[in-house]
Amino acid sequence: MEWEREAWIEEYQAGESVAEIGRRHLVSRQTVHKWIARYQESGKEGLQALSRAPERHPQAVDGVWRERICALRQEHFRWGAPKLRRLLKERFGDAGVPSESSIGRVLKERGLSVKRRRRARVYGTGGLEAAERPNQVWGIDFKGWRRTGDGQRCEPLTLTDQATRYILCCQSLPSSRTEQVRPVLERVFRDFGLPERMRSDNGSPFASSGACGLTELSVWWIELGIVCERIDPGRPQQNGRHERMHRTLQEATLQPPAVTLRAQQRRFDAFVREFNQQRPHQALHQQVPHALYRASERPYPRRILPPEYPGAWAARTVEDGGRVKVAGQRFFLSHALASKRVGLEPAGEGLWQVWFYRHWLGVWDQAALRLWRPRHVHRVRRLGRRPSPCSSSLQRTEGAVQAQDELATLGLDSASAALTDPEIRAKPDSEGRLS
Repeated sequence: MEWEREAWIEEYQAGESVAEIGRRHLVSRQTVHKWIARYQESGKEGLQALSRAPERHPQAVDGVWRERICALRQEHFRWGAPKLRRLLKERFGDAGVPSESSIGRVLKERGLSVKRRRRARVYGTGGLEAAERPNQVWGIDFKGWRRTGDGQRCEPLTLTDQATRYILCCQSLPSSRTEQVRPVLERVFRDFGLPERMRSDNGSPFASSGACGLTELSVWWIELGIVCERIDPGRPQQNGRHERMHRTLQEATLQPPAVTLRAQQRRFDAFVREFNQQRPHQALHQQVPHALYRASERPYPRRILPPEYPGAWAARTVEDGGRVKVAGQRFFLSHALASKRVGLEPAGEGLWQVWFYRHWLGVWDQAALRLWRPRHVHRVRRLGRRPSPCSSSLQRTEGAVQAQDELATLGLDSASAALTDPEIRAKPDSEGRLS
């Protein structure tokens, strides 16, 4: 630092030796000699640190090429560095054309590049169950929106039984908001009962980009005892039966869309009748879905009872901000669970498994002050790594969603095993309430 170098000069001018100055300040004699020489040559300004940047950069883009790059960018504002470089080579030859990275750097320095927005990562639930019987798995999705002839927005909401290909619903909606979707699903549930599982993509309103992936709609499904399944991002083939129906739907009803929403809905209704009752399906051995589908034995309940957790667990109400308080510590869970009751199951020293009904939300680690989401727990087991000092206990907790015999390694009671057993479903009582 400059003030320290000034002290060296003052001590040197006072008659002290270079060796003594170096020993006192813990620097070499060569260093002291260097700064004394600079002071004698340039005075006090010589004690300032000089720039270490090279005087010449071999990969620097000269002014001519900079102007050419900026001019082409103005002509083709949406073109990136690879396309601009190809155009530069066509116009000016291969000699001296800057690299793609250099062109990108020039565009960034001149403010001519637009930073790509980083999309929030979403995750599927994994473990998609094969549909082998009616009402075991339902698929739900929106067939991309269209505008009818009068300019109205039409978003077709579709719902199918995966095992029999039976279309349960094809409803045109003005938007995909929850307040538009829920009344339609309530009508379907009253007519056909409840499925065991609901399979969707990771889009709104079925899922969110939050760590839990929950929305108001998926929380409602969990309260009804429906297991939420989400396919992996960019893998529509995981819901291939539903997507295949969408292709037929588009060919039959949306090329082009009808003049009005009411006319478009009449097209959808006619398509559903033909698809369910008349059209043979090769995957069903040329049978029609109507011949195989039966309504669910689980009726839609008139009211939903709050969850009941085992007595050894700690039950907490999620705050309005989506946080939960346990053992004097608050941690974020999900905005979609605000005002809902969750259960915290002791799972070792400083570890709590977090549940909402039968839906496992993760493991709260008091020592690490972190909520380990299910995907983190699965990764720990798969990679055999230790993401934290508590990972050995965390690694064992994955058994809570794998199998009942692995639950025994945590010493959990039978009530915990019942909540994680996929064969145990919420069943309504005689009054239509969920038990």
